[in-house]
Amino acid sequence: MTFGGFPDEGLVFYEGLEADNSKSYWAEHKAEYEQHVRAPMLGLVEELTAEFGTAKLFRPYRDVRFAKDKTPYKTHQGAVLHREGGGPGAWYVQVSADGLHVAGGAWRLQPDQVERYRRAVDAELPGARLQTVVDELRGRGLTIDGHRLTRTPRGYAADHPRADLLRHRSIHGGRHWTPEDWLGTRDVVERVTTSFRALQPLVQWLHDNVGESTAPPERRR
Repeated sequence: MTFGGFPDEGLVFYEGLEADNSKSYWAEHKAEYEQHVRAPMLGLVEELTAEFGTAKLFRPYRDVRFAKDKTPYKTHQGAVLHREGGGPGAWYVQVSADGLHVAGGAWRLQPDQVERYRRAVDAELPGARLQTVVDELRGRGLTIDGHRLTRTPRGYAADHPRADLLRHRSIHGGRHWTPEDWLGTRDVVERVTTSFRALQPLVQWLHDNVGESTAPPERRR
């Protein structure tokens, strides 16, 4: 499947869905979603899999079982790419009416992974390496996000030189572009690839220092 960009019709579809997130709107415009959103995303990730791993497109339906917001549809299309045996790190790309978003890192760590993450951040060599990676990403205009504690975790000094990193329970970097003409062209492939490669050191650090969870599946969050 050849990727030629995300057409304006896809963004218009999401503008309409934001205004009317209903089953009737979805039924009336589903063909537009399939043609102008899902198909281009499939084409994009197909070009990325050789370098960044197996791709998975997220379903457009929201899980509203425990949510206060009962709107049934997501107002974006996301896809994740992950290398087999690559640990918790992965890459993510998303398109919506707001434009294009890319990210890389770990969005959720199991307790045993969080513990290994903290030990690595506390240790001099891997901790300093992660700090360098984070600083370089910020210097290139990427943001660093993730679920964080308000205080340094128990057992670590509040004035630890990497206290900010120790507070993370997950960590990922990202970049966002608002809609411009290039979004409808193959320039998307270059921008996503360049950003994914910039995020590779963070994904690799997580692979080397955190790894897969060793907790039994039934005990995972």
